[in-house]
Amino acid sequence: MDASIEGKLYINGSFEQGCIGIKNGKISEIKKILKADEHFDFGNKLVLPAGIDAHVHFRDPGLTHKEDFYTGSLAAAFGGISCVFDMPNTLPPTTNIQNLNDKIYNFNKKSVTDFGLHAAISNNNLKDIKNLSRKCNGFKIYLGNTTGSLLFYNKNLKSALTEVGLTGKPVFFHAEDEECLIKNKSRETDLKDHLRFRPSCCEEISIKNILEASNGLNYKIHICHVSSCEGIELLKNRSANISFGITPHHSLLSIEREFSTQSFYKVNPPIRTSFDKELLFNSLKNGISDILESDHAPHSKQEKDLDFNETPSGIPGVETMYPMFLYLAKKEIFSYRRLISLLCNRPAEILNIPKGKLEIGYDADFIVVDLKDECKIRSEKLHSKCGWTPYEDWPAIFPETVFIRGEKVIDEYEIQVKQGYGKFVGA
Repeated sequence: MDASIEGKLYINGSFEQGCIGIKNGKISEIKKILKADEHFDFGNKLVLPAGIDAHVHFRDPGLTHKEDFYTGSLAAAFGGISCVFDMPNTLPPTTNIQNLNDKIYNFNKKSVTDFGLHAAISNNNLKDIKNLSRKCNGFKIYLGNTTGSLLFYNKNLKSALTEVGLTGKPVFFHAEDEECLIKNKSRETDLKDHLRFRPSCCEEISIKNILEASNGLNYKIHICHVSSCEGIELLKNRSANISFGITPHHSLLSIEREFSTQSFYKVNPPIRTSFDKELLFNSLKNGISDILESDHAPHSKQEKDLDFNETPSGIPGVETMYPMFLYLAKKEIFSYRRLISLLCNRPAEILNIPKGKLEIGYDADFIVVDLKDECKIRSEKLHSKCGWTPYEDWPAIFPETVFIRGEKVIDEYEIQVKQGYGKFVGA
C-alpha cells in the first residue's frame, strides 16, 4: 500500500468515517482504520469521487488564444474534475487518425488531468471509423451548425450508427436540426433573437431523427446538452442504451434573467425560458437525466464583446460546475447521491473508464471538501485562459485537495503537479 487517506467517505450513497488505501494509483482497500507510510488525515472533511466531464472544448490545436490543453485541464483540476473528454471541432478537426494521434501526443505533454478524446464523424470519413475507434473514446456527430464545420447529413445517420456500433464506442450528438436552423435564421441583436433562431423545435426534430435512426440498434448513444422541455419529454422513456446530458447553464440560467452583457451568454443550443430551466434542473435532480456536462466552450473577452451577431457561441464552465452543485448539495437543494451519479458514476459507465467511484479496483481519484469553505466565484481566481465566467459572484464550494491516481494534484487550493501529469485514457 503506497498511501492511505482518512476522512468522511462517500460510500454506497452515504457518508461514513473511514480510510482508503492506495496502491499503484488504484483504490486497494477501504476500511475503518488503515495506516500506510504516507497517511493523509482529513478529519471530518468530505471525501468524494472526483468528477468526470464528458464534454469539453479545450480549443487545442488551432484556437489556443481562447484555451489550450494545459489551461483547460488546470481549470478542470481546480474544479474537482479528474478526467475530461475533449470534443473534435478543433483546427484541424479530429476526423482522421493522424490528427487524433497528434492530439494524444501533444496533450500527454500538456494535461494536468487524465483525458479522453472524441473523434468526429463527418460526411467524408465513414470509412475511417474502425481505424479511429482503436484510439478514440467515442465519436461526435453534429446535426446542426455550431462552432467548426463538421455538419453531418441526416441521410447518412443510419449507416454511421451501424458503423460506430460495430466498434463498441459511444456516439455523442449535437442535436439541432440543420434545416430547422436555416429556416429560422436571421440577424441577431440579443439573446431573444438567438432563441428565435434556434427554437426548441430544432432540438425536438433532431432528437426524433436520432431515435428513429437508432431504432432496433443496441449501441451506446449519448445526446449532449439537452436544453428544452420537448427534448426531455422525448427522452423520458428512452431505451437503456441511450443517455443524455444537461449543462449547468441550461439548468441554472433562463432568458428572463437580466444579463448586463448579453453576448457573453450566447451559446448553442441557446439558453431558453424559465420553464425549460426548471424542467431541466428537476430532470437532473430527480433522476431523469444521466449526466451533468459542462460543454466548456471558452472564447476570449474580446471575441465575446463583439456585436451580438458576430459574437461566437459558447461559454466556459469546467471549473465551476462541481463547486456550484456542491453548494446546492450543502443547502439540500440537490442530493449528494444525484450529484455523484451525474458527475462521477454515469460518465464513467458511459465512457467505460475505471473512475467515478470510491470502490476497490477503481482509480484513486477523489476530492476533499470542507463544507464551511463557501466562496463567491470570481473570474480573476479561475484558471481558464478566457478570463471570464458566466457565474460571477455565484456561491460555490471548491475542493481543497484533489487526488488523481493517488497523487495530490491540488493541495490546499494550490497546484502540485506539472503539465504532463495527466494520462490518456483511450483504448
